[in-house]
Amino acid sequence: MTAKHDSMDYAQLSQQIKAWGCELGFQQVGITDIDLQVHEQHLHQWLQQGYHGDMDYMQRHGSKRSRPQELVSGTIRVISVRMDYWPGDAADADAILEDPASAYISRYALGRDYHKVLRSRLKKLAQRIEQSIGTFAFRVFVDSAPVLEKALAEKSGIGWIGKHTNVINDKAGSWFFLGELYTDIPLVVDSPAQNHCGTCQTCIDICPTQAIIAPYTLDARRCISYLTIELRDAIPVELRPLLGNRIYGCDDCQIVCPWNRFARPTAESDFFPRQQLDTATLIELFSWDEQTFLQRTEGSAIRRIGYPCWMRNIAVALGNSPTSRDVICALLQKRRHDSELVREHTLWALQQHNVVTE
Repeated sequence: MTAKHDSMDYAQLSQQIKAWGCELGFQQVGITDIDLQVHEQHLHQWLQQGYHGDMDYMQRHGSKRSRPQELVSGTIRVISVRMDYWPGDAADADAILEDPASAYISRYALGRDYHKVLRSRLKKLAQRIEQSIGTFAFRVFVDSAPVLEKALAEKSGIGWIGKHTNVINDKAGSWFFLGELYTDIPLVVDSPAQNHCGTCQTCIDICPTQAIIAPYTLDARRCISYLTIELRDAIPVELRPLLGNRIYGCDDCQIVCPWNRFARPTAESDFFPRQQLDTATLIELFSWDEQTFLQRTEGSAIRRIGYPCWMRNIAVALGNSPTSRDVICALLQKRRHDSELVREHTLWALQQHNVVTE
């Protein structure tokens, strides 16, 4: 990529890009250079400890993740964006977590797949830039390639990486998605966000599986989001009781974060709850066959884990539920499921209710 706009006022263009981004529905736009040396060192240490679990792709891409110019040749700037997703009208998160019959799904996954929403808006932002300055080189990324999106967000002023490893903004909390636009335009960079976690460690204390093993260090192998979304094999037996009724992701560390008192409900209808996923019961969702799962998760990020893992997660949650005739009946109906993964977790759940099966 080679920029061919030497006479351009890059300071003015940088401000214009931020204005266009806000017009397109992003709550914030920041710009950074591509020097991620400090974050690269942290990534290497994290990988060496094996905290990435089965996410082998984290190592497979090598330095492309921390060196944007290796992923997209010629990149010198990254435009980082955030879009709020907190579904203000959704059923209360705390109330769902306290009701063992309810299914808790991470707030980000209640609506339409965010990858599609942000990618579309970022492409429109690139088109706006192109209309203004002519053809330029760019690539759009939304959690879809080896990109250190949190590090880039921090460097661009979007927010700081908190002790739970999520990005926090001092005026908007942490309930937002991130996206990036790699480019060869020498835009004016923003100042990095300052860390405001202080001595607070509520996120560390609340984690159900104690996956935040130290400030700013997450052992993904213990994280409920990893266990219910990224892991494709059996969930470790010793961790199953700690999942509670969380069947897709976990928001506990964000729910308790003091900075989220500043979070604002999203105005994006795409992120509003769909298919009553914010009020569904475990038994209701466990009754879905694969066709129903595919129909009800169409256009949702949930679909990517596949039907067997979906059922695996719900079986564990039912095993954690109070014993009742309805729970046992629901589990017994799946004890001979076609999937060995589902069968194994269903039998485990039945054992939690002292039900002996052949």
